[in-house]
Amino acid sequence: MGLDFTKFDAPNMADWQIAALAEKELMKPIQQVADELGLVGEELIPMGKYVAKVDYMKVLERLGDRPDGKYINVTAITPTPLGEGKTTTSMGLVQGLGLMGKNVVGAIRQPSGGPTFNIKGSAAGGGLAQTIPLTPFSLGLTGDIDNIMNAHNLMMVALTSRMQHEQNNTDEFLAKKNLTRLDIDPNRVEVRWIMDFCAQALRHIVIGLGGRLDGMVMESGFAIAVSSEIMAILAVAKDLKDLRERMGKIIVAYSKTGKPVTTDDLDVGGAMTAWMVKALNPNLLQTVEGQPVFVHAGPFANIAIGQSSIIADRIGLKLGDYHVTESGFGADIGFEKFWNLKCRFSGLTPNCSVIVATVRALKMHGGGPEVVPGRPLAKEYTEKNVGLVEQGCGNLIAHIETVKKAGINPVVCINSFYTDTDEEIAVIKKQAEAAGARCAVSRHWQYGGEGAQELCQAVIEACDDPVDFKFLYEDSTPLKKRIELLATEVYGADGASFSDEALKKIEMIDKDPELSKLGTCMVKTHLSLSHDPTLKGRPKGFTFPVRDVLIYQGAGFCVPLGGTIKLMPGTASDPAYRRIDVDVETGQVKGLF
Repeated sequence: MGLDFTKFDAPNMADWQIAALAEKELMKPIQQVADELGLVGEELIPMGKYVAKVDYMKVLERLGDRPDGKYINVTAITPTPLGEGKTTTSMGLVQGLGLMGKNVVGAIRQPSGGPTFNIKGSAAGGGLAQTIPLTPFSLGLTGDIDNIMNAHNLMMVALTSRMQHEQNNTDEFLAKKNLTRLDIDPNRVEVRWIMDFCAQALRHIVIGLGGRLDGMVMESGFAIAVSSEIMAILAVAKDLKDLRERMGKIIVAYSKTGKPVTTDDLDVGGAMTAWMVKALNPNLLQTVEGQPVFVHAGPFANIAIGQSSIIADRIGLKLGDYHVTESGFGADIGFEKFWNLKCRFSGLTPNCSVIVATVRALKMHGGGPEVVPGRPLAKEYTEKNVGLVEQGCGNLIAHIETVKKAGINPVVCINSFYTDTDEEIAVIKKQAEAAGARCAVSRHWQYGGEGAQELCQAVIEACDDPVDFKFLYEDSTPLKKRIELLATEVYGADGASFSDEALKKIEMIDKDPELSKLGTCMVKTHLSLSHDPTLKGRPKGFTFPVRDVLIYQGAGFCVPLGGTIKLMPGTASDPAYRRIDVDVETGQVKGLF
């Protein structure tokens, strides 16, 4: 039997209201969650009554010889701008498996302040399938993103300070300070400052205005915090030693002779790592039904790696018989990076991948009206329209094929809305099964774990099937060929085109024995399989354009930039912060979603 949800009316309650009621009626002290998970002694680092960090090294030292549990990835079809409930499905799956008596652990990503206060909202899930407590989860948690911002911006301070002092002083003076002139080219600074909001006005700025003591005049700008290479390093680092090595390899700029300038060249890699020591431990929270959830690393698979951390997955697989981990956006970007980057770095092999689909998104891909946040949905999305669903299934099939190319067993989860009809659902099931995937309807948003039982059964069956896991490309594959493979095999393009700047970078990378070994982390829109967010369904007959390539040497990959997507999103005209407030009598934050 599931929990008593008679007090919960999901269709008529906001997510924050459901979370507040769950926190009052259902939430366990985090020590109880830890005890039930099997953590012992100092493995738990309490951060209050309901949130904790976990000492991953102590867990891995104790359980290193224990066999791993089943490894489940959750991804999605190409979403509408509203999102299709990937985190909600992750939580529903964890709750459903827990209700079946399975020892299950979840791993999701920490939300960014950008979408939380903009149009997408937090990333806790929704309805009766959420991570709680919602307010701490959504507003900074234990400070991991703050630590990333401080470490990253300290790097920028070190860079700009060094440039100023080199400009204003002689070699003799620098030598007295034990400094070697790096001769940094102000036109080849590779990184920008970061903040955790969507601030389009800060994308392109000029700094150093004033006098001699105010820095060096140069173009600069801001990116959103979770796009920082340091967030990527947090997602892929194995331990503190690995983290320190990676932090020191970050390429900040190039000298006027073309030599890379790293954080260790600036003598700041160690201080940056000092900001990140506590952040390396995953955060422990719980679902509304009390199952354990690790929250670690960040979102935005369109402009970042977008994965929950390898560390969280490693300890989740040791502690649970089933471990559910989330990847950002659709299988063309989030799952692809899980497949070709995260699994390559971790050495872990997944047993199953869940592809979240909704009738709403498939109608959009079938030619339905534009879906705009803040505007009511057109009647096509709330009334039966089997034809639009059928036409839109091409997008779903493309994602199924991508998962199958990895040799992983796909399960399509129809994240059901109360407006969906049996006829529309039947079309999706028929198409998914014809494409070689299991398919299940799940109503976890409305009914919690009980509503996810059909999905859980399909996932358990998929996890018991053999896996023939394989990467899309080898480490030795040249970068240009990798990009072309991703464009044709995953996005469905006829090929890729490259700007002169991108070709120059690719040639430099392929000639360098170290850089040529880096993985490939594509930046592209999440709103289409292609580079163009307006192209819905399964676009054909396009060429995927690459305008530049960034080098994330510390994280271990290069970053081709596809289309016109930016590393600093913009805030919309009707952002979520307009509806977020605090009850001054109780201190309850309201309006989060």
